Amino acid sequence: MQRTRSGDHCFVSYDDDESNWDVLTTFAWTGLARGEKVMVFAAPQVSEDELLSRLEADSPLTAGVSARGQLVLTSMRSLIRPHRAFTPERQWQRICEETALAGRQGYTGLRTFIDMHWVRDLGADLNVMMQRECHAEHLFTGGSYSEICAYDRRWFDDDVLAQMCRAHPVNLLTRLGELRAVHGDGSLRLIGEADLATGAQFGAAVGGALARTAGSRELVLDLTELSFLSVRCADDLLRLVGAADGHDRVEVRCEAGQLRVLRALGEYAPGRLVLTGAGRRC
Repeated sequence: MQRTRSGDHCFVSYDDDESNWDVLTTFAWTGLARGEKVMVFAAPQVSEDELLSRLEADSPLTAGVSARGQLVLTSMRSLIRPHRAFTPERQWQRICEETALAGRQGYTGLRTFIDMHWVRDLGADLNVMMQRECHAEHLFTGGSYSEICAYDRRWFDDDVLAQMCRAHPVNLLTRLGELRAVHGDGSLRLIGEADLATGAQFGAAVGGALARTAGSRELVLDLTELSFLSVRCADDLLRLVGAADGHDRVEVRCEAGQLRVLRALGEYAPGRLVLTGAGRRC
C-alpha cells in the first residue's frame, strides 16, 4: 500500500471487513495528503455515516476535505447515472471526465477506491465487469489516475479472483503490515514489511530459499519491494547466508536504506554475499 503511485491500477482481495477498512482508509488519506482528489465507492451496504466514521478515526479533518470537494463518497450507481445498466464504455467515460475535473480543480490527480460489491448491486454481468478490468489500461496512461479494485473473497469465485489478480498490474497485500514471499527459479522476492511481527516468517522464507537453491549454488534475494526492513531481520538474513552451505554467490537486491543497514552489519557477511543497490554492485 505504501508503494502505490499515481497511475497504478491495483487489485486487492479480502475475507474480513476490518482488513478492507484498513486498505480503504490508508489509500484515501494517502491520496488526500498528496493533494489528490479521492473518490470512494464503498460496498453498497455500507452507509455514508459508517464510512465517514471510519475515515474520521484516522483523522479529524474529514469534514473539511469533504466540504471543499477533495473527498467524494459516492457509488457506481451514481457515477453512471442517468444510465441504469453498467457498460465499460460508460464507466470509462465518466472516470475520464472526473480525472479531468480533478485537474481543473487544482488537484495533483484522482484516485478511486472501488469495492466490487457494486456488481451485485447493479445486477451487472460478471463477464462484462471482467472485460472492463482487463481492458482499462488507457485510464492510467497519463499517470494522473489511480485505482484500487477490492474483491470480497467471500462473494467472488476463486477463478474470478485469479483472473482479476492477473489482470491488474499491481497486486496489494491483503492486510497492512503483511509479508509475502514469492519464490522463483533461483530467487526469492519479499514484499511488505519485515519486522518483529513478521520476523519468523521472514527467516523461514530466506532459510527455505537457501535450502532450495543449495544445489544450483546461486540465489537472488530481492528486498526492493519491502516497505520496511528491521535491523533484526537484516541481521537474520546475513546470519542465515553465512551459515548456509552450497552457495558460491548470494545476491541481495536492495534499496538505499536497506543497503545502509546491511553494510553496517557487514562484518557478519561472508565473501559469497553480493549487495546490489541503485543498479550497481556494492
